[in-house]
Amino acid sequence: MTADELARSYFSRSAKRLLALEVLMQHEAFPDVVREAQEIVELVLKGMLRAVGIDPPKWHDVGQILLEHASKFPPALQMDLPAFAALSRRLRRDREAAFYGDTDLIPEQVFDRATAQQALDDARRVVAATAHFDAGGR
Repeated sequence: MTADELARSYFSRSAKRLLALEVLMQHEAFPDVVREAQEIVELVLKGMLRAVGIDPPKWHDVGQILLEHASKFPPALQMDLPAFAALSRRLRRDREAAFYGDTDLIPEQVFDRATAQQALDDARRVVAATAHFDAGGR
């Protein structure tokens, strides 16, 4: 499998996972929307890195790596990279709290509809950006 094939696999899987976010939103599983949105964003951003020839690190927030290699991305996508890096950082910060919580942090009491909707919108935006890589569009 080539890096491009793997990147496209990441993009395809991410688009399919967006469907799960819709179901989670309908069932008001707001912490789960946040957690799953983070995973979608992570998968897409790592796919983007692979698509431009960078083997992504094995950590959750690769936003800084995107910024360091911005010149390798399609010009139309470069202006979105700072926003993608920022939302990746925010979602990475929230992922563990949304999933595990803590004795003084019950996920359902912290992550509300607005937070979940923002995470869903962020995931949609990042998945939509994969169109810049269609037909070899580097």
